[in-house]
Amino acid sequence: MTRLRATLALGLVLAGVLGLLGATVRVPFVALGDGPTFDVLGTGQDGRTVVDISGPAPVYPTSGQLRMTTVAVTTQVTLFGAMAMWASGNEQVLPRESVYPPGRSSEQVDQENTRQFAQSETDAEAAALRYLGYPTAVQVGSVLDNSPSAGLLAPGDRIVAVNGRPVTTPQEVVDALAPTRPGQAVTVTIQRGPLGAPGPRTDVTVVAAARPDGDPRGFLGVTPTNIVDSPVDVRISLGDIGGPSAGLIFASAIVDKLTPGDITGGHVVAGTGTIDALGRVGDIGGIRFKMDAARHDGATVFLVPAGNCAEAVADAPDGLTLARVGTLGEGITALQAVREGRTPAPC
Repeated sequence: MTRLRATLALGLVLAGVLGLLGATVRVPFVALGDGPTFDVLGTGQDGRTVVDISGPAPVYPTSGQLRMTTVAVTTQVTLFGAMAMWASGNEQVLPRESVYPPGRSSEQVDQENTRQFAQSETDAEAAALRYLGYPTAVQVGSVLDNSPSAGLLAPGDRIVAVNGRPVTTPQEVVDALAPTRPGQAVTVTIQRGPLGAPGPRTDVTVVAAARPDGDPRGFLGVTPTNIVDSPVDVRISLGDIGGPSAGLIFASAIVDKLTPGDITGGHVVAGTGTIDALGRVGDIGGIRFKMDAARHDGATVFLVPAGNCAEAVADAPDGLTLARVGTLGEGITALQAVREGRTPAPC
């Protein structure tokens, strides 16, 4: 009996220790789940209008909702927590490096997500105004100190061509630089002055350096951004959100506010998707969680990037109509179909 009691006591102690470790010790996993959604036609949590447009062009009233969607990331995961999340099926448990790559801190990843979100705002504005017929161009947004372009290029310089290749978007600048290598002379053709009345074209020679991230392409040290010759000023305010996946919804909201009529017909529409300055929509991650959150918040239609359609069809919640979107134009067409009571082009 004494030996049995000792064995039971030892077993209880070990179980207690294992239970304590399982409940408190963090494991190298993260969990993805439903994140909050935001109506970009309305106001944010700080009370400010999410998409605020000012200037001489008319801004039209809207109704209904256009909800951008997010994915919640839980980083502090314990062993028991990971097991419970996995068993419930409501969240997806992944190795931490799938969200936070090795060699990069959480702060660095968060900073990159913030940068991508800011870029998505810029690209959404350019895509929307381009869709509405305003001319666009690309300019130098910033120049890194001590970079090859310092003293040669300046913020505000309009980039017309790179090595003789015409460019009108930041991506075209990146594509034009793809063949370059460190030490190679790059000819950047620029104009200075207002977009509506730019000065003469000037060729500036910049000798490319090695990229800090080890990429073999040449490095100029400039950030190209879009500019649009329009009479409106667009400001997007949505607090602490990261990543590029709100671009499609932001662009759709800008178009809605700058065109007569109500693009949603009073419906609650949600969606996701990156967008570039040309209006091309890119696929994203976590669409299952975004659709679930959108349906929970009242959406009946969801704009799905074409590249996510197969995954979306497999995981769509009941009562949510999926609309396949490959460009901003297709997104606006889908919204017009919803407004008119028609079924948009499906996934």
